[in-house]
Amino acid sequence: MKKKVLALALCCAMALGGTASARTFITIGSGGVGGTYYPLGGSMAEVLTKADIDVKATSRSTAASRENCRLVASGRAHIGMTMGSTLYQAYKGTDAFEADGALPLEILFNMYPAPQHLVTTTRTGITSFEELKGKKVSLGAPGSGNQVLARMILEAAGMDPDKDFSAQQLTQPEAAMALKDGNVDAVFWNFAAPGSAVMEVSAVRDVVLIPLPEDLVKKVVEKNSFLFPYTIKKEVYSGQTKDVLTVADGNYLVVKKGMDETLGYNLTKTLIDNREAFMKVTQQAVHFAPESSSVGIIPFTPGAVKYFKEQGIEVE
Repeated sequence: MKKKVLALALCCAMALGGTASARTFITIGSGGVGGTYYPLGGSMAEVLTKADIDVKATSRSTAASRENCRLVASGRAHIGMTMGSTLYQAYKGTDAFEADGALPLEILFNMYPAPQHLVTTTRTGITSFEELKGKKVSLGAPGSGNQVLARMILEAAGMDPDKDFSAQQLTQPEAAMALKDGNVDAVFWNFAAPGSAVMEVSAVRDVVLIPLPEDLVKKVVEKNSFLFPYTIKKEVYSGQTKDVLTVADGNYLVVKKGMDETLGYNLTKTLIDNREAFMKVTQQAVHFAPESSSVGIIPFTPGAVKYFKEQGIEVE
């Protein structure tokens, strides 16, 4: 009798073990505290884990876009959040990724647009882009898509950050603290508007958003087809009296080329179908809809292609 009970228990344990091992473990590369990626990654991990798709997901704080592209391409993360400018370079193996070569990446879906913010405070006296010269300016954290985009803008403007001003490489929390304390004069930030880092600074300082010159915006967009003109309306941040012209980048979820079609389909469908859950994190989740999520700059993963086709949308 004891042998039968033991055998039955062993069979049950093996069955349970088999069920557990069937779950796919997913790591999401998000971003640093203070931006949209970090809380959004945590929310996505929770939604995926609770969905009936045999996935256990966790979110990992990273230096964001550039690091996420490398993590996904190397298999150390399964989903990565990245700006379009960084993704395009990673896919082509150019600029910041010249040493890496073209990375095997595909799009899961397009999340939302994110305008580039150039932020200062009234104490600096800076009111125009040209007045950055000779100042102390943060371009963003090393390895971040924010810094990639900031350098694109400066290059188009004919400005050399190593010569024309004192370039700093600060994370979002570091830059917010430095701007509040007067240790930097201006910062480049890229995130959906409104961004919590701007609001953090505006709680203790009078914030000024610097517009990019119209001819500069045109030049940047013409040279980089994945970027587009964007206006941050004055109502978005308190204390602003004018609309601010800038450029915006798309924000994407990417996976490594070759992801299983069923898994890619389930991930795409689950995240887009549950967009209401992400509205608690960011209002930009309103863009998590098939029409806007299917706009890409590199190929989509086969599972995403299948999902969008079901929605009547053809993507490559």
